[in-house]
Amino acid sequence: MNILVVDDEPIIRNGIQRTIERAFPQHRVVLAEGPTEAVQRLKNELIDLVLTDVLMPGMNGLELMEVSRTLHPDAKWVVISAYSEFEYAKKAVRLGARDYLLKPIGKDILVELVKKMGEEIAERNVRAKESLLLKQNLRFLREAVFARWASGLDLGGIDLASFTESYPDFHLLMVHVESDTDTKLEHFIVENVMNELIASFGRGFVASIDAKSLLGLVKLERGSMAGLNEELRSCLKRYLKKPFQLLVSSRIEDPSRVPEEVQRMRESSEYQVYDHYASGGEQAVEVALQYIKARYGAELSLEKVASVVYLNPAYFSQLFKQKTGQGFKEYITQLRLDRAMEMLGESELKVGDIAERVGYPDVRHFSQVFRKKIGSTPSEYREQTKSRC
Repeated sequence: MNILVVDDEPIIRNGIQRTIERAFPQHRVVLAEGPTEAVQRLKNELIDLVLTDVLMPGMNGLELMEVSRTLHPDAKWVVISAYSEFEYAKKAVRLGARDYLLKPIGKDILVELVKKMGEEIAERNVRAKESLLLKQNLRFLREAVFARWASGLDLGGIDLASFTESYPDFHLLMVHVESDTDTKLEHFIVENVMNELIASFGRGFVASIDAKSLLGLVKLERGSMAGLNEELRSCLKRYLKKPFQLLVSSRIEDPSRVPEEVQRMRESSEYQVYDHYASGGEQAVEVALQYIKARYGAELSLEKVASVVYLNPAYFSQLFKQKTGQGFKEYITQLRLDRAMEMLGESELKVGDIAERVGYPDVRHFSQVFRKKIGSTPSEYREQTKSRC
């Protein structure tokens, strides 16, 4: 039996491992110090039993259990909690956890629980292991073929007749997660959430089409696409800590349209606003605005300011417009012209000096921009201001 122990406290994690290995040397125990490592273990290894702490940084044990149970329905879960966290343990049982352990964990209780779980799993594995392996291989093959098909790549003569018969009509769902860092955990979360919701609304599957994007196919049998779309967006906002886009196709009856539709969705994603994890968005824009106001006289590119607040430029651009109501370039231009008008009205500085101070080293370009936006040249504006005094 393969047992995964997930706990961010090394003493507890290693103590559980020692107790199990001494009592059951035939079992294999693997450790994970948090949800990200646990996700990789679950994806790459056949895990029979998961012992997970309830409260951990990032994603808690219940969330890990929720997003993992669709792709790993046969794994048995046991949650570890302190007495003060007992409500979490009761919720875990409602979610399908087989049992729970209270800290501090007694060795005899742990040994008895592992013995009981081992007997149940051994009995189940005799009947299910071969069929499960076959099912997984077929699923991966189907998803790989679908991903190639959706990307417009050659299928090497694979016959899609069985697919078209099973799905005479369907919709496509695309989720794109935006990040400059590793998105393996987010990829795993999206895949599990999409699979679970597709199953609750009908039938279908999910395939990875690149490192940041997943494509789901759903044949509706219950509810509506609007309902599925709303529920999927809500779940992703709850679990993802990075900006994402959700795109939905219209109903497709001709399977040959899939590559064309996927291309259309990719192109439309360039203009769609990202959903984002709300706790960081407004603060990032506020920091960016402070940075811009302090340095408007220097060179300010979208890429440079986005890097200051550690955001992808495309996402930062959309977030900036959401929060300020103006595009980045438009905001910078207006800020510089506002400062220039103040100087023209309050100082005797030459137009060329003012232009340089507000970020326009080329005075001719400054005058062109000023006239286009304000309706007069800088010199004319200065004279008009003096005449009004």
